[in-house]
Amino acid sequence: MELTFYTCALVALASALRCVTHTNPVHSLLYLVVLLLAVAGIFFAIGAPFAGALEVIVYAGAIMVLFVFVVMMLSLGAETAAQERAWLRPRTWIGPAILAAVMLASLVSGILHAPGLTGTATVDAKQVGIALFGPYLLAVELASLMLLGALVAAYHLGREETR
Repeated sequence: MELTFYTCALVALASALRCVTHTNPVHSLLYLVVLLLAVAGIFFAIGAPFAGALEVIVYAGAIMVLFVFVVMMLSLGAETAAQERAWLRPRTWIGPAILAAVMLASLVSGILHAPGLTGTATVDAKQVGIALFGPYLLAVELASLMLLGALVAAYHLGREETR
């Protein structure tokens, strides 16, 4: 699983770099999805399958849908249809697909070569819940307020002015 960890870490670094440096917002979102999946792979490699599953479900799933909606709301105009056709070209997906394939191959080889994951401790849902609603309760509540503020700001940025 050490090879899996380092491969996922390299994929995360490469996709984070491409996410930040890319000028096209849709391409950046694709690299961000790969980054979140790589972080989930890191969680799986270090013996935290619950955290990895949450990473995939919450961040790569729900949060990315919100980001796509924001990009769709902010990209209004006559030229958006041509832009969307250009974004759906296969060359747009080559970089994220290659990084995701490397990460998938690493995860599969890590699972096949270390099925028992001997020597690693796993973190279950009860331990995560006790930590989140125990000493980290204030941080969880602050994060939820920050997400609520971001949601209200996205609504106000995306709405049309009606007078």
